[in-house]
Amino acid sequence: MEQPKETNEVQEIKLDNKNRAYATGKRKQSIARVWLKKGKGNISINGKTIENYFFRPVLQMIINQPLEVIQSSKDYDIVATVKGGGLSGQAGALRHGISKALCIYDIGLRPALKKIGFLTRDSRVVERKKPGLAKARRSYQFSKR
Repeated sequence: MEQPKETNEVQEIKLDNKNRAYATGKRKQSIARVWLKKGKGNISINGKTIENYFFRPVLQMIINQPLEVIQSSKDYDIVATVKGGGLSGQAGALRHGISKALCIYDIGLRPALKKIGFLTRDSRVVERKKPGLAKARRSYQFSKR
């Protein structure tokens, strides 16, 4: 009976010719494409700064969470394009994409990000409307008389 081969090889880092890590993140109907490289902490989303694209501080905090977990929020420059969905879904997609790009750039960050759940795709989406109901679960008002 053959023994399974042990693979202790280090995963090869996949960077483009500009030394950037690329990843995609998804949340609800939003898709984020993220390029990450060493830098000064600049974050550009669809050509705008994070403060100009996401006005609400809560959404800015969601995007910065992966960088705060690894305690290097000023070490990476991030360029991202995001489309589809609303602002909350776009922020979640960016968080997912940034986390995946950080793992591509440095595989040693993977356990910390996986433990918190930033590498897991949040599969919750809007429930469909059912026939005979007002919304997905809300029924029409009922009158006895």
